[in-house]
Amino acid sequence: MIVAGFGFTSRATVDSLLDALSVTGHAGPLDRIATVSDKAGAPVFRAFAAGLGTPTAPIDAARIKTIRTETRSRISHGARGTGSVAEAAALAAAGPGAVLMTARHISHDRMATCAIAKGADT
Repeated sequence: MIVAGFGFTSRATVDSLLDALSVTGHAGPLDRIATVSDKAGAPVFRAFAAGLGTPTAPIDAARIKTIRTETRSRISHGARGTGSVAEAAALAAAGPGAVLMTARHISHDRMATCAIAKGADT
């Protein structure tokens, strides 16, 4: 399973999310896109998912805090208790034994981040 995890601000646009995904360099298919559960219902994230035609995986905020990430963002840690929401969401949604294919990348407008994880079953 290949999952793109996202973190984003309330000012992010669909273009912000698309750019964050593009910056990762991942050009293959995605099985899911993931973010923290309280952001998964945001209109921008729903529109982004619909445009991709990819199912979403909302990750509980408490679960995000338990995932060890490569990136150590002070801002993310202060807001969410994790070094990277994008990395933590991708890893959690990809399942046990998942590994990062790409660490967090930031959109050019700095409104969104994206990381790609691969689940153990792929």
